[in-house]
Amino acid sequence: MKGMEPLAERLRPRSLDEVLGQPHLTGPKGLLRRMLEGRKLSSMVLFGPPGTGKTTLARILAEGVGKPFLALSAVEAGLKEVRGAVERARKEGGLVLFLDEVHRFNRAQQDALLPHLESGLLILIGATAENPAFELTPALRSRLRFFPLRPLSPEDLLALLKKALNDPRGLPGTPFEEEALHLLAQAAAGDARFALNTLELAASLGEVSVRTVREALGAERFAMDKGGDWFYDLVSALHKSLRGSHVDAALYYLARLLKAGADPLYLARRLIRVAVEDVGLADPLALRLAVAAKEAYEAMGSPEGELALVEAAVYLALAPKSNSLYVAWERAQEAAQAHPEAPVPLHLRNAPTSLARSLGHGQGYAYYHEDKEGSFAQSYLPEGLEDLLLFEAQGEGWEERIHQRLRVLRERFRKA
Repeated sequence: MKGMEPLAERLRPRSLDEVLGQPHLTGPKGLLRRMLEGRKLSSMVLFGPPGTGKTTLARILAEGVGKPFLALSAVEAGLKEVRGAVERARKEGGLVLFLDEVHRFNRAQQDALLPHLESGLLILIGATAENPAFELTPALRSRLRFFPLRPLSPEDLLALLKKALNDPRGLPGTPFEEEALHLLAQAAAGDARFALNTLELAASLGEVSVRTVREALGAERFAMDKGGDWFYDLVSALHKSLRGSHVDAALYYLARLLKAGADPLYLARRLIRVAVEDVGLADPLALRLAVAAKEAYEAMGSPEGELALVEAAVYLALAPKSNSLYVAWERAQEAAQAHPEAPVPLHLRNAPTSLARSLGHGQGYAYYHEDKEGSFAQSYLPEGLEDLLLFEAQGEGWEERIHQRLRVLRERFRKA
């Protein structure tokens, strides 16, 4: 019975327009949308965290190109099931084979797919939460395109929850508290399926309130809110502890978040933000380490990969701090907003045509490597903005060297 289907299944998107959180793939210029518009589907792997729409996208793509759809799980399927899919594809003139947990296929099973992908008899759509580059054979990888799926943002999840409470296929008429939806959108950590399943359980308790959402989430998942602390309060405490160079507090909040079920990749992205926003040029290696920690977690998963996040957190807490990039970028955006049409000086303009050259584009430009003094003497900013100062280096760590270099450069510009 349709009414007995889980809420997440009843609300499964039926078109790309209903898919949330993946605009890089499903938006107007997204490659998956362009595939559907051209009715030409390539074999691919969709990889990303649970509840981001991998199965949904596979179904929509198969339906959009008018191909039969067969879903298998690599945990349970083997060579027998692959041969069965091939026979069905021969009878039906082609087939979209959706293979969940594709990274679980061994080398022999992967090799069995190759000739049928090559011939076009099968179109493979694999799905995995692992990094496929480490699990699939080079031969299979060469025949696939790889599309990353992102965790849904709290805003996307909030929109999804509200839709579920209004859509006839969902839970229309269920009483709810706005605060409860915000709480669930945060606690779901980017997982749409988890959010909808939890919403359905809370609704079964009579209403969707903060109390019933807490009960539905369960003590372990909701430990991040124990004592009234909200998920984003813990994330804020982590970020501010890193910014304030308190390594012990940073480790404590990181441990609480991970134990409570927060998405480790969300936390990894937060560490990257700290690296660029709060450490910046005071230690340029911080960004490389933070990005490497995210990649290490993607490669290993929990619990092994969590130590990479710990390493990045300790490094960021101990690193010298500078927000000069953050401040300079805010100033630059304000300047661009205030002077959106300031003309580029003629000598800096591109001159690809004779007409452009006749208008003076590029004339008088001093090439730095041939005429250093002339390069310092020419103007770079539009007329009227020559005195605009956006970037100011601070004095911590490596940025002290930048501060000295910037002082020398600006003095040369002033004298020239």
